[in-house]
Amino acid sequence: QVQLEESGGGLVQPGGSLRLSCAASGILFSISRMGWYRQAPGKQREMVATITSGGTTNTADSVKGRFTISRDNAKRTVYLQMNNLKPEDTAVYYCNTVFRLRDAWGLGTLVTVSS
Repeated sequence: QVQLEESGGGLVQPGGSLRLSCAASGILFSISRMGWYRQAPGKQREMVATITSGGTTNTADSVKGRFTISRDNAKRTVYLQMNNLKPEDTAVYYCNTVFRLRDAWGLGTLVTVSS
């Protein structure tokens, strides 16, 4: 059974930073492509960043230069470092992987950027 558990969300002021973590179990983590997605109120879920098993990353234009995805295979964890946060980054952030050709999602962690 795949389990993805996000942590690290919270309330932060504009310009601040947060680091999200996603601990994975039930998958061969080291060979799995991992990703972060987000969903703001009233909007569709969108890709934020992905990272392949080899470490190749893809980052959405809206967060490029501010957000960085990384992984620690020994800890079976993927991270999202978020700097210079803006109010429009407010959303529930979800961890994602593909297992047996199906998307697997965590429950999400809420990030609120507000003064």
